[in-house]
Amino acid sequence: MNIEKQIEFDKIKELWMELAVTERAKDKIKEVSFYLSEGEVRKQLRDTTNSRKLIEKLGNPPLQNVAEVKDILIMAQKGDCLTPYQLERVEMVLVAIRRLKDYLGRGKFYDNPLAYYEENLETGEELREEICRQIRGDGVDDYASKELGQIRSQMIKCEEQMKQRAEQMMRSNKAYMADNYCTYRNGRLCVPVKKEYKLKIAGSVIDKSATGSTLFIEPTSISRHYEELQQLKIREENEVYRILYTLTAMVAASAAVLNESILMIEKLDFILSKGKLSIDLDAVEPSINTERRLVLKDARHPLMEKTVNVPLQFEIGEKVRGIIITGPNTGGKTVAIKTVMLNCMMAQCGLHVTCKEADICMNNSYLCDIGDGQNIAENLSTFSAHIKNVLEVLGEVNKDSFVIMDELGSGTDPTEGMGIAIAILEELRKSGAIFLVTTHYPEVKEYADKAKDIINARMNFDKETLRPTYQVVIGEAGESCAFYIADRLGMPNEMLKTAIKAAYGEGAVENYQFQEKDIIIGKRNTHKISKMKKQKKSTELITNYRRGDSVMVYPDKKIGIVCEPMNEKGVLRVQLPDKKIWINHKRVKLHVAAAELYPEDYDFSIIFETVKNRKIRHDMGRKYTEEVIRYDEE
Repeated sequence: MNIEKQIEFDKIKELWMELAVTERAKDKIKEVSFYLSEGEVRKQLRDTTNSRKLIEKLGNPPLQNVAEVKDILIMAQKGDCLTPYQLERVEMVLVAIRRLKDYLGRGKFYDNPLAYYEENLETGEELREEICRQIRGDGVDDYASKELGQIRSQMIKCEEQMKQRAEQMMRSNKAYMADNYCTYRNGRLCVPVKKEYKLKIAGSVIDKSATGSTLFIEPTSISRHYEELQQLKIREENEVYRILYTLTAMVAASAAVLNESILMIEKLDFILSKGKLSIDLDAVEPSINTERRLVLKDARHPLMEKTVNVPLQFEIGEKVRGIIITGPNTGGKTVAIKTVMLNCMMAQCGLHVTCKEADICMNNSYLCDIGDGQNIAENLSTFSAHIKNVLEVLGEVNKDSFVIMDELGSGTDPTEGMGIAIAILEELRKSGAIFLVTTHYPEVKEYADKAKDIINARMNFDKETLRPTYQVVIGEAGESCAFYIADRLGMPNEMLKTAIKAAYGEGAVENYQFQEKDIIIGKRNTHKISKMKKQKKSTELITNYRRGDSVMVYPDKKIGIVCEPMNEKGVLRVQLPDKKIWINHKRVKLHVAAAELYPEDYDFSIIFETVKNRKIRHDMGRKYTEEVIRYDEE
C-alpha cells in the first residue's frame, strides 16, 4: 500500500521539493521517510526550527544549483581542458559559496546553530580571482597574459594593414572592380573583380559569384599579411590553451575542497528548504514523546486553505487507544483522520506541523485503508480491495503502529459488514496500536461504548450550510444526518417517507419534521433514441422460385434464369449469360415468372443442358448406352 499517496504526504513532498534548489536536496526530499530514532527526529526538528529562524532574520539564502559544477570538477581531475564556459560556471559557484558564507556569518549575530556551518565552506578566493581576471564573456580575456595581449594587438594591426592594402588596390583599379568594397571569402580577404579583367589583378581566385560574372581575388600584396596573420592565430591559440590548462590545473587542485563545500551547500539546501516549508505552511515545531500520547491543538490539513479549515482539536493515548468517528457523509471524517496522520508523519520526518500546538508520539509504522480501493486490473471489487488492504494492515500492526481506516466494513451487506468491522476493531484493540476509524454502523458505536480502550467521536456539521466544520467531538457518537441532508437538498417528502419507514418503521414517519416544502422532481428534456424503421415482411414466403423464372441477381443487378429450385438451405442455382452460380435466395428477386415466358410443357433442357448432354439423354431414352451425363460441363 502506498501510505504517502493515500494520506497525501506525496503532495507535501512536491511542495517541499519546489523550495529546494540543488538536485541532491530534491532527490533526498523525494526519498525521505519517517525516522525511527528519537534522537534523529529531535535533531531534524531542531534543524527545521533553526532554518526557519535564520530565514526570518536574514531572508532567503543565496543558494545555487551545483550539479553542473560537480561534473566539471570530475573533468578537471581527469585532465581534460576546461572551456571558458565551464570555468565561468566554477567561478559562479565560488561566488555562491562566498555569498552563503557571508549569509551564515551574519547569522552568528543571532546565535543560530546553523550559522556555524559557515566554517565548513571554503571560498577559494585565489582561484575565483584568477578565473575572474582571465575569463570573460565565455572567452579568454585579452589581458589574461601579457603575451596574449601582444599577439592580439599584432593580429588587429595585421588585419588593418590587409584592409588598407585591399582598399588602396580597389581605388587604383576602380575600372576593374565589380563593387566598391572588399569582402571575406573562405576566411581570405578578397576584392571583387569583373570576370573579363581577372588577369589585370595579380592574385589568387578564392571564389566567384553565383552568376560567375564576378571573381573574388586575394591580391598578392595581401597574401603575405595573410600568412603572418595565420602565424599569429597559431600563437594565440597556443597561448589560450596554456591559460586554460593552467586554470584547469588550479581547479583540479582545488577540487577536493570545492566538493566539500558543494556537499555542504546541498546539506544546507535540504535543511533550509524545511524552514521555507514551515513558513509557507505557517507551521510550528511539535513536541516528541515515546509514551504513545498524541495531542493536536488547532490542527488543520496542510493542503487546505486556512480560511476554509476550522481548527481540529484531537487527543488520544492516555487511556484511549482507538477512536471511532461517526457523522454525516459530508462531515469531513476522512479529512479529519488524514489531518491527524499527516501531521504525525510530517513531524516524524523532521518537519513542522500545521497546528497551534502538538505533542506527537513516535510510531514504527503508519498503516491505512482509505478510498474505495477498487482495482479493475486485479479484478477486485471495492469490498474485496478493502479486505485485502485490511489484512495487510493486520499482518503488520503492533503496539507502536498508527492506523487509520475509512468507512470500515463498507461495500457489502450491512449486517455482515458490521460484523466484519467489529472483528477488525477487536484485532486492532488487541494489538495495542493507536487507531482512528470512521463508520456509519450503529452497532459499531455500541461496541465502542462497551469496549476497553476505545471511545466514540463525532464530526460537527453545519446544518444550515450543509458543510463540514472538520471539528471532532470526542466522547459522543454522531448521527448520519442522511434524511436531513436529503431533505435540504430537495428530495420529495414521499420519497423521504418511504425511506424513513423502511429504516425505522411507520411511527418514525409521523414524528419526523420535514425541513423544506414538499416538491416534485422536475423531469428534464432528454435525448430520444432513434429507432430503425422495421421492414414489412412479405406475406408470401420466398420459396416459390421455379425452374425458368427470370430473376434479378444482387448486388450486380444481372438478369438470370433459375435452373434449379431452392433447396432446404435456401440456396438456388441461377443461369447467367456466361456461367451457372449457386446463390442464396435473399440475393435474388423475381423479375418475370416462368409461366409468363414459356408454355407449360416447355423443355428447359434446351436452355440449361449442353448439346452433348441432350444427345446422351435422347440416346438413353431409345437404347442402352455407356455414355454419362456430366453436369460440370454445363
